[in-house]
Amino acid sequence: MERSNHGMNRQLYRCFASTSTMFLWALFLIALTASYLSFQAFVDSGSKYLSASWGGIQWEKQVRTSAQIHRQGGISVLVTGAAGFVGSHVSLALKRRGDGVLGLDNFNDYYDPSLKKARKSLLSTHDVFVVEGDVNDAKLLAKLFDVVAFTHVMHLAAQAGVRYAMENPQSYVHSNIAGLVTLLEACKSANPQPAIVWASSSSVYGLNDKVPFSESDRTDRPASLYAATKKAGEEITHTYNHIYGLSITGLRFFTVYGPWGRPDMAYFSFTRNILQGKPITVYRGKNRVDLARDFTYIDDIVKGCIASLDTAAKSTGSGGKKRGPAPFRIFNLGNTSPVTVPTLVSILERHLKVKAKRNIVDMPGNGDVPFTHANVSSARRELGYKPTTDLQTGLKKFVKWYLSYYGYNRGKAVN
Repeated sequence: MERSNHGMNRQLYRCFASTSTMFLWALFLIALTASYLSFQAFVDSGSKYLSASWGGIQWEKQVRTSAQIHRQGGISVLVTGAAGFVGSHVSLALKRRGDGVLGLDNFNDYYDPSLKKARKSLLSTHDVFVVEGDVNDAKLLAKLFDVVAFTHVMHLAAQAGVRYAMENPQSYVHSNIAGLVTLLEACKSANPQPAIVWASSSSVYGLNDKVPFSESDRTDRPASLYAATKKAGEEITHTYNHIYGLSITGLRFFTVYGPWGRPDMAYFSFTRNILQGKPITVYRGKNRVDLARDFTYIDDIVKGCIASLDTAAKSTGSGGKKRGPAPFRIFNLGNTSPVTVPTLVSILERHLKVKAKRNIVDMPGNGDVPFTHANVSSARRELGYKPTTDLQTGLKKFVKWYLSYYGYNRGKAVN
């Protein structure tokens, strides 16, 4: 009996010892798993931080260095849409004269992002840092204004194009309205508040038939969603000027063209198709009337943009509160000499030494207007704006850039 009890006790002891060992091993495995997960979370968060498009000591250093002013009386400018057509040219012009410039661009794929990346590389060679981010990112904007006390903002980021609005209307609301409001919120909360210059559009004149278009003309009949968002932008900026004392200048651009331009523009796609032997579509208006545009060369637009920055008075608000009235201005920036689209094609044919295959069709109801023509007397008086480049000269410069950029030699692609 005693031997039996002793054996049973030994079995129970072994069992207990085995169970305890298993329990301890289980605790060890749980602790090991928890440690691994914690470490993995640390690694993941660290890699996310390291791979983030903005933030960190080195990033802040790049931001400050790029925005640093290098001339007496210079300005420090945040340029949104800096990797875009107008944005890249304005950024280079400001940097070359010694101003501080920081770029912001989201590199969207509305057209080939590789062209935007190439513009970014060009800016980098001139010590302009372009932050990859969206104007709808309020945290990013707050960080930028915290790192740099910008004196001015040149807001050029927008969803461009008239016809694309029929395919993707939400992108226009996201960029041209929501993005604008997010930026204005950041500007009114900044201390000091910057002066703002931003790109409106000649499209706001819509269905007007009075020419040339003047800033005092009615702009309540847009012909496209793009035009409507730009008109909304003018009303929104007026509101922020009135309530928060933001100094605001709106610029109505008229068909900007030139080197490093946008591939969705007619002169750009015409050039591509002519060189590739493909037909081009030339629209005409009612009663077979040729469409006409006030084509404005990029260098003239840049001069108007910089003059707007230089003449912009300071904002009057502080901490989001208005201290006094601030200026609100709107200017046309055009060439004042409309040219028909068939004439544009003929000039391209001469410069390319290739005959275009034209397909003439009536203009569809896609939001395009039959003509644009700028009255720039206000910009001439207030900004000293005077366009100097005619379409013949401007297209010659564009074609030279195009052939070089895309690797053409005597009209034949070499890449």
